[in-house]
Amino acid sequence: MAARAVQGVGGALLVPGSLALVQAAFHTDDRARAVGAWSGMSGVAGAAGPLLGGAVVDAAGWRWVFWINVPIAVVVAVLMLRHVPDARDGTAGRGRLDVTGAALAALGLGALTYSLTDAAGGRLPAAVVGVLAMAAFVLVERRAAAPMLPLELFSVRAFSAANLASFCLYGAVAGMFFLLPMQLQITTGYSPLATGTALLPITAVVLVLSPRTGTLVTRVGPRVPLVAGSVTCAVAALLAVRVGPDSSYLTDVLPVVLAAGLGISAVTAPISVTVLSAVPDGRAGIASGVNNGVARAAGLLVVAALPLLANLPQDATHAPEALSRGFDVSMLVCAGLYLLGGVVAWFGTARSSRRG
Repeated sequence: MAARAVQGVGGALLVPGSLALVQAAFHTDDRARAVGAWSGMSGVAGAAGPLLGGAVVDAAGWRWVFWINVPIAVVVAVLMLRHVPDARDGTAGRGRLDVTGAALAALGLGALTYSLTDAAGGRLPAAVVGVLAMAAFVLVERRAAAPMLPLELFSVRAFSAANLASFCLYGAVAGMFFLLPMQLQITTGYSPLATGTALLPITAVVLVLSPRTGTLVTRVGPRVPLVAGSVTCAVAALLAVRVGPDSSYLTDVLPVVLAAGLGISAVTAPISVTVLSAVPDGRAGIASGVNNGVARAAGLLVVAALPLLANLPQDATHAPEALSRGFDVSMLVCAGLYLLGGVVAWFGTARSSRRG
């Protein structure tokens, strides 16, 4: 758990910084396409994970899933130091770290997650602690001189809508792709490597289409791609209900994978573009950090809540039928979240991604 916490710190430093660099390095007319490419590579990384992970587990064991990150991280760090220029807002102050806010956010999210996953009767106390901690977090952020979550950003309608849509969409993506590999392995009988290979088309679709989606956002604005992508992802979740013990890859699994790839390609770039367009360039890093935090918190809470909502078994390996029933309910929940994200995007985002 301590090692995973350190990984979380690394992720919190990497993702907002990378998107802020994109914002600083490209001209306004080219940013949407650049953000699309950034989104595509992010999607490729997430989609390639199951394939690489399955191959590593089959070939060398699960511990190598963690070891393989070390040389990759070293190479990336060297490339960053040598070739990537720094970018900062020279007018920004150097406030202290918001330790109180960070501690309350961690306590609140941790307690809420525990309340959803604990089966020993501690749900209500944990839920109360989580709600109180999150309420205290909001109060602290309102009064802090240098808050980790500047609440004034949410006074911009497009920023608030994009983050609410992110919560729905990324939460559904996390839930769907947490359970789909389990369903394929435990219920359908795929090996870890076969499961990763089955999901591989998502990588190709996202890699090819995400940059083009960024260009489309420049022309038509984020609303249409966001709504279309949300509906397509909802279709993918509904199609996933057909995945079961006797599923055919070509007729049952592949349509899910292709629809999910199309939908994810359509939503990632518009959300990022909307978030960045809603704030001044100097606040791109914090805006990206907030959006990334919302997306990660959504995945955390949805993955924790689905077993409770769908009555998933605690030991799925010995209860494939119960897993399959819970998987079907979970996919319906994810489809609902996708559609809710589309509704929020339609009413909350502008036709154009340009500030004005």
